[in-house]
Amino acid sequence: MTCSLQNLLFRWTCGLRPMVSESIPHDSGTTRVVGGADAKPGAWPWIVSIQHPWLPGTKHFCGGSLISAEWILTAAHCFDKIKKIGILNVVIGATQLTQPGSGAQVRKIKNLFRHENYKRSDISNDIALLELNEPVQCSPYIQLGCVADPTVSLSELQNCWIAGWGTTTEGDEDSSDDLQEAKVQLINVQLCNSSGWYAGKIHTHNLCAGYPQGNIDTCQGDSGGPLMCQDNHADSWWIVGVTSWGTGCARAKLPGVYTSSQYFYDWILAQMGLSPFGSAS
Repeated sequence: MTCSLQNLLFRWTCGLRPMVSESIPHDSGTTRVVGGADAKPGAWPWIVSIQHPWLPGTKHFCGGSLISAEWILTAAHCFDKIKKIGILNVVIGATQLTQPGSGAQVRKIKNLFRHENYKRSDISNDIALLELNEPVQCSPYIQLGCVADPTVSLSELQNCWIAGWGTTTEGDEDSSDDLQEAKVQLINVQLCNSSGWYAGKIHTHNLCAGYPQGNIDTCQGDSGGPLMCQDNHADSWWIVGVTSWGTGCARAKLPGVYTSSQYFYDWILAQMGLSPFGSAS
């Protein structure tokens, strides 16, 4: 079963979680991401682990999302220090990194497309796409994520989650072996950018998510992974953000900052050689 390229554009064929029964809420309030819980196999079937062979332990250093059979959505800053993208591995369909299981697939990166206006100094336009060396086969454990298009009303989305293999406490060196997940709230960008919070560091293309009091957040190693919200009228999920940065992890009034995938929707399609109307450009 190949993942069709059209899935990004025909929204009913992406964003589904066949291994998870949507009718049974698996939300225990706050279900490592900091303050999270172990995700079940296949819980987020589009999340991927980007790995460097020279790193210790799980080799993981950033996350990403499978948005077509050959394309991964991630963060530009993940590649600030990477000289040779050819040696990296992208692991798709795993939940535990040291035992990815028979359902996992590994790919190499053919091309890296970082946003042309990405700036390391203020982490603006922090978005990138990876073109894989060969297409991924879809399965119950591997599904395509739906990128939120400009028609999705973010302010109405209530059930939002983060997931990743990053560290589970601020300052920790080791990424998590098991995929962590946590429920978060989208936080008003004006509030997030106010004094006492991020005080002007948030860009118009950012989203903030977490809780005013902190305690639950993405952390080091979660970068590039998805901020996901369930559609209010369907079982499918939208990727609304790409994990970008934050001050510390899980601190009060300093929630996680994400790159809005909706804001960059047309850029994403353009890199993939698609037009918003479903015909190849």
